[in-house]
Amino acid sequence: MTHRYFSQRAGTNPNPNGLPLRDICELFEKVFDQLRGDGFFDEALGSYCVDAGQVPGKIGDIDLEILLAVRKKDLWPIADQHYLYSEDDLFDLIEFLYQHVSKPIDGTMHSYGNCGMHWEVFSQEEGKKVFKDRINLLLQHYENHFELSEKGQVLRKAEAGFEPIFNADVPSTDSNVVGRINSAIIRFRRHGSNMDDRRQAVRDLVDVLEYLRPQVKEFFTSKDEGDLFNIANNFGIRHLNEKQKTLYDENIWLSWMFYFYLSTIHVLLRKIGHQRGMAT
Repeated sequence: MTHRYFSQRAGTNPNPNGLPLRDICELFEKVFDQLRGDGFFDEALGSYCVDAGQVPGKIGDIDLEILLAVRKKDLWPIADQHYLYSEDDLFDLIEFLYQHVSKPIDGTMHSYGNCGMHWEVFSQEEGKKVFKDRINLLLQHYENHFELSEKGQVLRKAEAGFEPIFNADVPSTDSNVVGRINSAIIRFRRHGSNMDDRRQAVRDLVDVLEYLRPQVKEFFTSKDEGDLFNIANNFGIRHLNEKQKTLYDENIWLSWMFYFYLSTIHVLLRKIGHQRGMAT
């Protein structure tokens, strides 16, 4: 949302922080209905023809496919069940649909009875992009801040100002470093993550710095290097003993530490890459 309307500016809007789950589920049903009407699920879920009746898609039994994939019953059909969705249900179904959406590219027009297009050629890649954009436009209005990623995972949105760091490639060819960083990001951002998950995500980033410690010594003063590890070693992240400082708001503190360490690693890796480039 780029324009703030009168009631939002005046502070009289009933949903200043976003819409509640029930409203989002209702809007989700409408978004899905529009996409299905436009043929984005014809390949997977089938379509209807005035002559042939119900034309099956690649998924023969949708209820069974959802049960096998998500391990939940009573999510389908969306029109009947969305009133009862929990947040978990909604996000599970969004991720399920992301795996099966495909944009219609070419087909034949069936004019009899205004039947419409019979799509025959589809692009899953383009379908996923359209679906992701539509869902993220919807989630922008949710009072809880989430987004659908390129990999089809519903994740917590980045704190304001930190969005670019999640979209940036990790500047390293070391699979140990890249894998650990990406794992930490997913652990921190995933839906349902708790304080233990976030603490582990911070711990993973500190482990990356420990792995890079020889290079840390090259680019940081000894005091700065010590401070980097002091935060993790003395604030209940890597160790548990009576000397640990734990009287802090975990939600705020862990978020700060996560972004601090992630930003530091990106800076360090870019300095390492720059130095290697200079050397060659």
